[in-house]
Amino acid sequence: MIEFHLDAASGVATYLQLVQQVRQAVRLGLLEPGDQLPTAQQVVTKLAINPNTVLKAYRDLERDGLVRARPGLGTFVVGTLPDTDPRTQARFLRSMTQWLASARAAGLGPDDIEAIYRTAFRNSFAEGVA
Repeated sequence: MIEFHLDAASGVATYLQLVQQVRQAVRLGLLEPGDQLPTAQQVVTKLAINPNTVLKAYRDLERDGLVRARPGLGTFVVGTLPDTDPRTQARFLRSMTQWLASARAAGLGPDDIEAIYRTAFRNSFAEGVA
């Protein structure tokens, strides 16, 4: 089961962070059709957020065909996202993990690393590389 985490400094709405985390977990194969999402009450208790925020995220995911609520049972993953080769994902995850370790060993902190990543990401898509 997925465990949600929030980044208050991200500037991304809370419900969108939940949606993004579910989509990323499905994309990476961490959640598959049949897997259950935490109940809204579980998310509310863990993250101390408004229940409507969780329900909005789950409704968005349901509208996209990724999950389906089953009354009395919970919310379950029912859809998938376009496949990406798991070996390719694993290769880039290893590469990114090594890069992060190198950046930390060089004395860069989380804010520095995030700034570098976001800049590179933005530049890559702005230039049409990705």
